[in-house]
Amino acid sequence: MLTIDRRNGITVIRLEHGPVNALDLELLRAVTDVVRETSGPLVLTGAGRSFSAGVDLRRIVEEEAGYTAALIAALSDAFLAVFDHPAPTVAAVNGHAIAGGCVLALACDFRLMVTGRIGLTELAVGVPFPVAALEIARWALGPAASRVVLGADTFEPDDAVRVGLVHEVVTGDELLDRAVALAAGVAGHDPAAYAFVKRQLHRPVGQAVDGVSDQDVVRAWTSPGTRDRLTGQVARLRRR
Repeated sequence: MLTIDRRNGITVIRLEHGPVNALDLELLRAVTDVVRETSGPLVLTGAGRSFSAGVDLRRIVEEEAGYTAALIAALSDAFLAVFDHPAPTVAAVNGHAIAGGCVLALACDFRLMVTGRIGLTELAVGVPFPVAALEIARWALGPAASRVVLGADTFEPDDAVRVGLVHEVVTGDELLDRAVALAAGVAGHDPAAYAFVKRQLHRPVGQAVDGVSDQDVVRAWTSPGTRDRLTGQVARLRRR
């Protein structure tokens, strides 16, 4: 599900969960636990052709409503665990990063990308964002947030740089080396000062999320209309 490596003092967390690293309850909880247990800089990447293609819609269709409620809570926990990590974080986006996979990348301080497409496609599927996901996207994308969120489109790497989804495009051969070097270079700053300034920068997200419930989001995700749309989406994906 996850592999953990150490490179030059940097923890590299690699998603290895099915062909596209789809986000299900178990993977999200594993990410949250590992990030919270990790001290120091980290790099987050994926195995195969995807960083993460987003939430595992098949599980939502097949499981009871209680699974979806737990999943949405786990999404927020994982996003905030990465976003709030006090040391430098780098997303090494090795391939497609869609919807929740894109949010996971946006939660990192720095984002490098090789290939594939990246974007926030929740509205294209017909589901709202958990509060934490939307606030992280708003923070990371700034003025481009409305275009990216409401457009619900995906971007190739060069266009992703222009809208702020990623900071730099690299080749596949250099992705991890560059990500580790970037994390190590930023980690050269005083760790306490880095953590303090990062908390200051991220304070608006914490204030927006604190005490806000995702109950309306859960109701929307578990409604009969949404379930029908997701069932259709899963059927289309299986035909590909």
